[in-house]
Amino acid sequence: MSQIFRTVPEFQAALAEAVSRTPAEPAVVGFVPTLGALHSGHGALLRSARETSDVMVASVFVNPLQFDDDADYLHYPRQLKSDAALLAEHGTDLILAPELEEMYPGHLGDAEAPAPQLRVSAGEMGRMWEGASRPGHFDGVATVVAKLFSIVAAPLGGAKLEAWFGEKDAEQLAIIRRLVTDLSLPATVRALPTVRDQNGLALSSRNQRLSAEEYDSALALSRALRALAGQAEAGEPLDVDRQAAQLNAAEGVDLDYLVVVDPSTLREVDLQEAVPLAREALALIAARVGPVRLIDNMRLVPTV
Repeated sequence: MSQIFRTVPEFQAALAEAVSRTPAEPAVVGFVPTLGALHSGHGALLRSARETSDVMVASVFVNPLQFDDDADYLHYPRQLKSDAALLAEHGTDLILAPELEEMYPGHLGDAEAPAPQLRVSAGEMGRMWEGASRPGHFDGVATVVAKLFSIVAAPLGGAKLEAWFGEKDAEQLAIIRRLVTDLSLPATVRALPTVRDQNGLALSSRNQRLSAEEYDSALALSRALRALAGQAEAGEPLDVDRQAAQLNAAEGVDLDYLVVVDPSTLREVDLQEAVPLAREALALIAARVGPVRLIDNMRLVPTV
């Protein structure tokens, strides 16, 4: 049975004790940070973390700093009871599920200087693509991830911290990797491929807000990505403009962007100079379908 902690000091004390009981030297602590509303994509992360860790912990926290839309934040599913059950099912030892005040003391203070007043900047990478469409989003992600890494790492002593993320949030993953490198954070970032349903739609907590008709419309996103991946593998030119036009014409899909970028910098690839692709690239897509903003991505791997 997983233990749930609502305060940081209690969680850290329990984590220190759990690490002290582990005979491994050095022990490995697997950490899966989440917003909650867990699904089978999170399950894949939890299984991998459990298989490679001596102690496994997770966090459930709906971080307001990464929401640019108040309505999206307010409507984000909060279901700690079922989340805790899934975490326990996958062998999570400790769960940190803090209240907002615990993570950001004084958040109800001065409206002109909301907590926290000091935040992490995601820099140029944080202003590209999803960051351009959602200003401040990746600053919020970087701030909470840096804070969570500090919380989990503090009581570890000589144990190693491995943090697990999904490749579905490709921009987030690239920024977190850069965050760990640039700020010398005491964590190793692990990643797993995007988990998709039987029709190819990338799993997301927001999918539950799609109607049956909107779900069918949303499948156009992964179809476009698969088409580009097939062209890259075949050594053909990438018809990004054509795929974008088809998406714009699709019923119920409001396309924000469809681009091909360098996976490490997120800078757009010049497709006129990259025919065929000489090295791996990443196709990023974002669109609003009904009430939900969906993101997805796919590796474009050229045939060598």
